[in-house]
Amino acid sequence: MVDLNAEMAELWSSLGAPAPGRPHVIQVVAARRGEGVSTVARELARFTSNRAGRKTWLVDMDLATSAQYQAMAADPERFGRLGPAVAASPDDSAFFTVQPPAPKPDGGVWPDARYLSAHSVGGARLWVTRFNRDALRGRQKVHVIPGAEYWSALRRHAEIVIVDSPSTDRSQSALTVAHHMDQSILVVSAQQPDVRPPAQLRDALAAAGGRCAGLFFNQASVQAPAFLRAILP
Repeated sequence: MVDLNAEMAELWSSLGAPAPGRPHVIQVVAARRGEGVSTVARELARFTSNRAGRKTWLVDMDLATSAQYQAMAADPERFGRLGPAVAASPDDSAFFTVQPPAPKPDGGVWPDARYLSAHSVGGARLWVTRFNRDALRGRQKVHVIPGAEYWSALRRHAEIVIVDSPSTDRSQSALTVAHHMDQSILVVSAQQPDVRPPAQLRDALAAAGGRCAGLFFNQASVQAPAFLRAILP
């Protein structure tokens, strides 16, 4: 059986854990769907909040499903109970835009940040975001944007921000925000022998201004333990 706590401790150490009080934003992404990105992001957030004692936000950039909120809500014994919804933006900024914007009854439009909530998870050190897709109306669509405002605001509000990005075979979100991330972890199944797509993603992240920390082999076996390894050229 895989010891997730041990894996996350090794991953955290391999990343070069920042000093306490120094905000750090880490993106977790894969080239292909189904590699286990959400599990790695969720478990790393649990580790940094519980074991490392850092105030951690898990930002779910899959705005179609809010899968991280659903997974944590379904397993309160592991993660703790979820608290009520609160604003997920310290200053009404957002990492996405909803278009066309929804008009307010008294004039103006609803700010994008109103579509995103946050929930505490088992206490005050871990928070998870949730996009309220049910609030979209008619032709409204949501798009991740390259602006720095949200990430700058969250750095003042949390010590560690873990960003769960959709795989790049279905979304360009990871590349859109890459230059705001301190590190990006690329996840690939340990049973997947072809590392060419992750290597191509590494190059794309670098071209977008991101910093690739390495490759995390997920779904470990005895022959292929999970660890962080630099992707060789």
